[in-house]
This record gives sequence, C-alpha cells and structure tokens, in this order.
Amino acid sequence: MSSSPSSSRSPRTSPRRRDGGSHTGSFHVTTLGCPKNQVDSDKLTGTLQADGLTAAASVEDADLVVVNTCAFIDAAREESVEAILAAAGARRDGARLVVTGCLAERYGDELAAELPEVDLVAGFGQSVNLLAPNAGAVDPAPEGVAVTIGARPAARSAAVPDFDLLNLPRPASEVPWAYVKVAEGCDRACGFCAIPSFRGPQRSRSIDTILAEVDQLAAQEIVLVAQDLASFGRDQGRGERSIVPLVQAVAARVPRTRLLYLYPSDLTDALVDAVLATGVPYFDLSLQHVSRPLVRRMRRWGDGERFLDRIADIRAQAPDAAFRSNFIVGYPGETEADHDALLQFVAEAQVDWCGFFRYSAEEGTYAYDLDGQVPPALVEERMAELTELQDEITARKRDEMLGARVEVLVDSPGVGRTHREAPEIDGVVRVPPSLRPGSFHTLRVVGAAGPDLAADLEREPGDP
Repeated sequence: MSSSPSSSRSPRTSPRRRDGGSHTGSFHVTTLGCPKNQVDSDKLTGTLQADGLTAAASVEDADLVVVNTCAFIDAAREESVEAILAAAGARRDGARLVVTGCLAERYGDELAAELPEVDLVAGFGQSVNLLAPNAGAVDPAPEGVAVTIGARPAARSAAVPDFDLLNLPRPASEVPWAYVKVAEGCDRACGFCAIPSFRGPQRSRSIDTILAEVDQLAAQEIVLVAQDLASFGRDQGRGERSIVPLVQAVAARVPRTRLLYLYPSDLTDALVDAVLATGVPYFDLSLQHVSRPLVRRMRRWGDGERFLDRIADIRAQAPDAAFRSNFIVGYPGETEADHDALLQFVAEAQVDWCGFFRYSAEEGTYAYDLDGQVPPALVEERMAELTELQDEITARKRDEMLGARVEVLVDSPGVGRTHREAPEIDGVVRVPPSLRPGSFHTLRVVGAAGPDLAADLEREPGDP
C-alpha cells in the first residue's frame, strides 16, 4: 500500500488512537534529517506555542511527542523508524505520539498500519497538536493491513495545504544563527532523487515574507536553504536570478548571510558576486559526481572540468573562499574510470568540506531499476578511498590556518565559527569560554585538530 497525498485528506491514525484531550500541556519535538526539516520543526514549535503549549526538556517530560522524520535514503528511513520507536518507549503514560515529516508524507499509510505505538501520522499540511479540542475526531486506519515501509509512493499533489509550514511564523532563534527556508519542493528530475514525488514542485515564498521571518528570528547569521536554492523565484516567473535580490536584501539586515545547496548550472556570475558581497564567501555546491557520462546518467548538468574552472574563478576573486560539496558513490553504472575521475577531482579541487553518500535505490526514481548496479563491497571500498583523501585535505587546509586572524561568531560558550564553517555540518572554532554567544570577535588561530580550530584573543606585548 502506498500513500496518496492530498491537501484535503484526513490524518492517518493507528487503531490505538485516543480521542479528545486538553488544549494545554507540554510538547517535545525530535528532528531528523536536513536543515530544511529543522525549519519545519521550528514552525511546528511556533504553532504549538501559539496553541498554549509549553516546550518540554525531553520526551519523558512531554504530554505531546512529535517526531519530524526524514525519508531521503534507506539509512535516513531506518534512523527515523528507530527514533519513533525510541520515543514510543520513552514517553510517559498517557502522552501522545505524532509522526510527521517526509517519512509520514511518503509512507503514511504504511506507518499507521505497522506502528500501532503512534497516535497520529501527520503528512504535510496537517496539524500535529493532538492536545487541541476535537483533535481525535478522525477515523482510524484499517486494521490487519500487511505492508512494507518503502512501497512506491504516489505523486504528490501540487495543492497548497491550509496548514502551510512554509509560511507559518516561528519563534525567535535560541542560538545566534537560523536556517530560513525560502522555497519548498523541486522541479528537477535528478535520477536518484525522490524528493519531488513527496515534496512536490518548487513553490517559492515572496521576498517580503522571507524578510519578515528574518527580522522575527533576530539572528546574527541567516542560512538560506531550499531543495533548489538558486532557482528561487523561477516558479513565480521572476527569472533565474531572483535569488540575487533576495541575498542582497537579507544581507542588508544581518551581519552574515550564508547559502546552502546550490545547483552548479545556476551559479551565475551575478550570484557569485552577490555571495562575495555579503562578506561570507562560502559556496555549497551540489555536484554529485564529475564523470560526464555518469552525470548525464544522473540526469544532471556539468562535469569535473567545468566545476574546477568555476572554483578557480571564484578563488581568483576571493582567495579565502570556502567550498563544500557532496558526491554519490556507487550510482548504477559507475565504473572504475568514473571513480578514478572523482578521486582526481577531489585531489585537484581541494575543497574545504566534502560529504560522500552511498547510492540508495529509491522506488519511483529513474535510477531505481537501472542496469550496472555496483556491488556493495566495491561501494564501501570507494567510499573509504574518497573519505581518507578528503579527511587529509580538510586537515591540511585547517593546519594552514594556524596564525591567521579570523572573525568568529560565538555560537555558544567556547564554540564559534568563521565564514568557513556552516553551522552543524562543518568543523568549529574553539574560543575562550568567556566570550558572549552572539558576539563577533577577531581572534588568532592557535591550534588545529582535524576539522576543528582553536583561536584566542590577540594579546599585546606585556599583557598577562
């Protein structure tokens, strides 16, 4: 059985679902997956607080437990199911458990049938507040349905739900930085990716609503995210460069503006200039592979030569620019020559940060039944080679920072970041614990250990 998402459908529930409930109480949200999911959780938090609920410190302390899941690849789905079961086991007697997010949207009927521990499986556009009056007034899912989580999903409706997380308000950021999702969904058809099937086509927000959220968050650093960030506004007829005025407008409001997930063909000269003008020369390029035949088989654009030229052009303008990318290992048809080309690219590109991901066969995607499947043992071998090479590059580039003066934003006592480190995914800078979170300081790098740096205040001769 597969889910059939629709903005008008009833919530999926398991047979153990109870009716009624108080409109007050406490809640706890567990978030898995990418920064875009974290934004969704922040919006859910805002709606629950607006309903009169208070945040609990842990699952054990909450009346309402929400698990916001990821369904991007097999490992993410397994992690999400493990988190659901862990929450079910840890919640106190009488607490309600809601599963939402990508796994709920993509495999909602299967979850409801196979996990009776769950009180509500809420897809996109559905409230998660089971403590609200009449929240339980829905029909339970049928019993005795034998299904497997992972069945082919139905195509997602393009209708905008009434409960639209994309444009709901959210609380001010509790840390000095915040992700801001500027669009939902994706119009591309990459061979390996199922996101368009359950997130739908791209739907960009207006610049005014984005700026209002930026102001509300009151953060020192704003990280713009979307499934296809550089295509922001294209679905609204604003053209491929509408991301540029958005970046400029956000940068006028906050000290730091950072962009994540840029498709390489949309990294125009104008966008590069806009990023450099923010003072945060950080480029997160979604490359996926560099072998031209394999990239074409992925239904994507580009090749290693074009990518190297673009990186070189940016470094010529901004020698201190930092780069992140990610690559899929073991895509169907990946040959030893393709792998060698990727190894050579990684060695030549010398990007600061790089992630490697095992190919995951996703039902409903172009690549699902492609020939040329790569044996798992060979995938592991290739992963190990690439990871070892990149770890050496990252460590060496961090060592080269020794003695440099850097501007650091303090995220928490003793921990900060320069423009080279995106929150949560890159290394950090260890700083004096006396520095106030949310403040900027010019420090001297005094140590490096793997991906992390240590920096201290510059001292004049004779200072203690």
